[in-house]
Amino acid sequence: MVVLSARKRREYAAYSPRMWHPASDADERQHAFFLDQLNNPTCLALVHEMDERINGFIIARLVGAPPVYNPGGKVCMIDDFVVADNELWATVGIALRNEAQRRAVERGAVLSITVCGQRDLPKRAALLEADAHVASQSLT
Repeated sequence: MVVLSARKRREYAAYSPRMWHPASDADERQHAFFLDQLNNPTCLALVHEMDERINGFIIARLVGAPPVYNPGGKVCMIDDFVVADNELWATVGIALRNEAQRRAVERGAVLSITVCGQRDLPKRAALLEADAHVASQSLT
């Protein structure tokens, strides 16, 4: 998961070098963060493996909506969501997201938010094809 995340950080750094500039110890921090998430009962973590290698993962957190919004329940926040190859977004990526959302609904989620970099076109296309829609964008 750390290796896949590092690859995605390098990709995003090319899009927006200042915003996505990796820390010098990013992999170590990512490893510690993942360990924390995996031990957090509000998190759902799933991996997809092929040939004994992880080729995709997703970490979803169940959170409350911002206090000015009332979607009617918990929100499934998906931020750490990566696949090994862009061609896997439409298959592995969407399967991971669907399963995370299914499990989140079982835990009371009524809404799912997936973070996707604006220029991450393969991920964005797969999400839009799976009936997601753009609710907000960040500008740097």
